[in-house]
Amino acid sequence: MAELQFPLRNDTSRKIIHIDMDAFFASVEERDNPELAKHPLVIARHPSDTGGRGVVTTANYEARKYGIHSAMSAQKAYELCPHAIFVPGNHEKYRAVSKEVRSIFLKYTDIIEPVSIDEAYLDVTKNKVSSVSAVKIARLIQRDVWENLQLTCSAGVSYNKFLAKLASDFMKPQGITVIPPRDAVTFLKALPIEKFYGVGKKTVPKMHEMGIFTGADLFKKTEMELIQSFGKMGYSLYRKVRGIHDSPVCVTRERKSVGKEHTYGNPLATEEAVLSQLRQLSENVADSLKRVGKHGKTIVLKVRYTGYETVTKRKTFPTYLADKHTIFSQASLIWEEVGGIEKGIRLLGVTVTNLDPITFENVILPLWGDEG
Repeated sequence: MAELQFPLRNDTSRKIIHIDMDAFFASVEERDNPELAKHPLVIARHPSDTGGRGVVTTANYEARKYGIHSAMSAQKAYELCPHAIFVPGNHEKYRAVSKEVRSIFLKYTDIIEPVSIDEAYLDVTKNKVSSVSAVKIARLIQRDVWENLQLTCSAGVSYNKFLAKLASDFMKPQGITVIPPRDAVTFLKALPIEKFYGVGKKTVPKMHEMGIFTGADLFKKTEMELIQSFGKMGYSLYRKVRGIHDSPVCVTRERKSVGKEHTYGNPLATEEAVLSQLRQLSENVADSLKRVGKHGKTIVLKVRYTGYETVTKRKTFPTYLADKHTIFSQASLIWEEVGGIEKGIRLLGVTVTNLDPITFENVILPLWGDEG
């Protein structure tokens, strides 16, 4: 039976810019201390100060010549370049600079979707400077970022977010790449499959087994083949390789906290029941943090007793928390301080607040092997 074919619709009416700050944390440090620009610079705590633990947040382009990159273990970075300068980073400063960058974006459009502290999508189809050229606006933003902040950024310009993101990565640093509708499929066919966002390290071997090494190979596969092999991602990739991605730029407020709570019809009456529920809540919070790409330094425990008395207690830590075991461990310690099981527990809640993006700071973890 022949496969049913439905015409694909491609909305090419929008004008989307993706701005990606160049080696953001490292560039801010170089700006504030120009001497650092002469050396390989790694934003991470020096492994000699952490017993070999920690990961690289980012590195300047001089350090990248040695193979150092973000998410690499700090120990591996040191082995690759022992003379590199390691700077732990000043995250309050980076957050303040990020807000200054955003204020520049706001000169041109209010339709801004932050992806992380150092990148964002902008929809400039309608804009505040009445320009019909998204390329012109991208160049104006690059100019403003340099003149106001002495920092550089790369820009991708296209008619959808997927292509704009690919474009901004194409010529870094300080680059600008434009992918108009007529060139989209040609551009995508030439890309290695690893460059398609959504194709992770675990997926690449399976792609290669199917003979998919480039966008051109992907383009040859039928929609059904891709769906059968990759499910929902296959459905998406079939469209993306044809330049179709209709996800709008979503104006989002910065998330301040991630929390889960549960009200119990039968009040909890034992320590074991409370700890079991705290463990489940902590796991749910950890899953949510992972989904939004955040971690935080403050844990809040909320307890409501059967008499409707509510107690909220929080504890702040020097390092970030994100995994379920750490969240549960700290929430249970706070529970030990709060107590009151004899009153009966009607509601429990666990929240992590004081959030930052997951890549915002070196995550102090024991690391084995070459990379974290």
